[in-house]
Amino acid sequence: VQVIETGGGLLQPGGSLRLSCAASGRTFSTYGLGWFRQVPGQAREFIGGISWDGANAFYAETLKGRSTIFKDNARSSLVLHVIHLQMDNLKPEDTAVYSCATAGQNYPSRDADDYENWGQGTQVTVSS
Repeated sequence: VQVIETGGGLLQPGGSLRLSCAASGRTFSTYGLGWFRQVPGQAREFIGGISWDGANAFYAETLKGRSTIFKDNARSSLVLHVIHLQMDNLKPEDTAVYSCATAGQNYPSRDADDYENWGQGTQVTVSS
């Protein structure tokens, strides 16, 4: 399974970000996708996850009000699965590398150890 994140960059405080995650390959044993972020020297932080069919999403309590994860049905197909992370009212402390990963039978989970195939991550910097 290949996972690729796109989007990110330098963003203004109070603004919004939209990241994309595309998963392809042998995804028949995938139950969901999750978004995490990581600051150097710290553990990965769970942001939220979405079921493979896109019907159900759940979030970290600290980010629940500002984050939305949804499936892009127009761009998804039998061989490509695309989801997005929308985060609003950005703060400097949102600066991190944001990564997407697939989850198997342990989905739903907030534990990074339950996620299997990770993308390379994309840098998000929130600064004026």
